[in-house]
Amino acid sequence: MKRSIAVLGTGRMGSALARALLASDHRMTVWNRTKDKAEPLALLGATVASSALEAVTSAEVIIVNVSDYKATAGILRDDAVASAVRGKLIVDLTSGTPQGARDAAEWCGRHGAGYLDGAIMATPDFIGTDAGTILVSGQGQAFRDNEAVFRALGGNVQHVGQDPGRANALDSALLALMWGALFGALNAIAVSQAEDIDLGELSRQWTATAPVVEGLVTDLIKRTDAGRFASDEETLSSISIHHSAFQHLLELMDARGIDRAVVDGYGFFFQRAIAAGQLHGDFAALSQFMGKAA
Repeated sequence: MKRSIAVLGTGRMGSALARALLASDHRMTVWNRTKDKAEPLALLGATVASSALEAVTSAEVIIVNVSDYKATAGILRDDAVASAVRGKLIVDLTSGTPQGARDAAEWCGRHGAGYLDGAIMATPDFIGTDAGTILVSGQGQAFRDNEAVFRALGGNVQHVGQDPGRANALDSALLALMWGALFGALNAIAVSQAEDIDLGELSRQWTATAPVVEGLVTDLIKRTDAGRFASDEETLSSISIHHSAFQHLLELMDARGIDRAVVDGYGFFFQRAIAAGQLHGDFAALSQFMGKAA
């Protein structure tokens, strides 16, 4: 049997979630504080609820996709809505912190509702496609019981652990990787523009070198997991090699008057590692210093 589902929050992402579920013939109720944002989904077969209580009452599975956990609490912790969630499954696909997810799971448990928390690792256009990735954590049995719902949302929806906060923790880690790449790209653009390098050329050279960078990241994670911080015959590059090249970047940026705010952060960790006698260690040795505040 197809589950009856309510989607609370029909912005771009919430609407994409609802469309994917409608395409899989799930019975769908949608609700949004601004009702006209939900109306287009009625043309696809969704019932537009006049209140969050109506939406929650209509469904076995309630998917929430709003701005943050405070907004989720503002919807669900209304006394009437809180009573209506008993026996239902709450799937919160709102961005937040691991502790926020754990607190939400605890509240749902006290009110007799199941809880799963999810981090959407995709833009709205990927929802409902084979490449759509959502990380889900919390009650494993609830995930397995509703696999058809999650399969409708994307071909790469994964249950990543019983801890409700695990999905958000992974989300933050992966976002850190993404922002590292994006801020690095901004730095590369600034250097290229200062040196009169065409940005099309930068793009072509990045495409050529990206597999090398991906290999370095994979090796860094693997070596850190194994605690292999000393340089050995499999070391791809040591801290000393990176630090030497880093000095050249700093000289170029100073000569061209490029803002060093981002790269000075890198320099801070190089110096911590060198002061601890790790100059000739594998680059992975830096992970010993990033994992704790100075």
